[in-house]
Amino acid sequence: MRFFVTGEQNRQLLLNSLILMFLGYILLLWISNGLMYFHKMDLTPGSVISYYLGSEQDFTQPKSYQSMLEVSHFHVFSMGLLVLTLTHLMIMTNLSVPIKVWVSSMVYISAIADEAAGWLVRFVHPDFAYFKIGSFLVLEISLMTLIILVTVSLFYARRKM
Repeated sequence: MRFFVTGEQNRQLLLNSLILMFLGYILLLWISNGLMYFHKMDLTPGSVISYYLGSEQDFTQPKSYQSMLEVSHFHVFSMGLLVLTLTHLMIMTNLSVPIKVWVSSMVYISAIADEAAGWLVRFVHPDFAYFKIGSFLVLEISLMTLIILVTVSLFYARRKM
């Protein structure tokens, strides 16, 4: 009865709807992130090395410090906000604390690793291409895990009402 008098049932439905729309938007971001990666590279170390170090065969130049810095500047800020938002939403679910800690750790570590990996390939050693591929895959998997966990939790909580 309290929910109807205070109007909380409408706020709850609106909040759930907004979060679901946000998650749909993030799903599109997740898809475009994968498409952008695969437009430039694939899951082979050679393609990653060619992208960052250039290729005489493809007539491409190595990535410049300035271009990498510009990309990193944007990515560090935007990925930080994205990960903070998604993990914050996950914290509000009924998942166990160990799952929340594990998933949050994976997404933060993989986001930082994915950004650092390109720098490592370009300026430290080409063998970091394996690290780049792994960090990209873990980032994509952990972001999708967050999207799924929050979405399922919203539907589960809605059913219990």
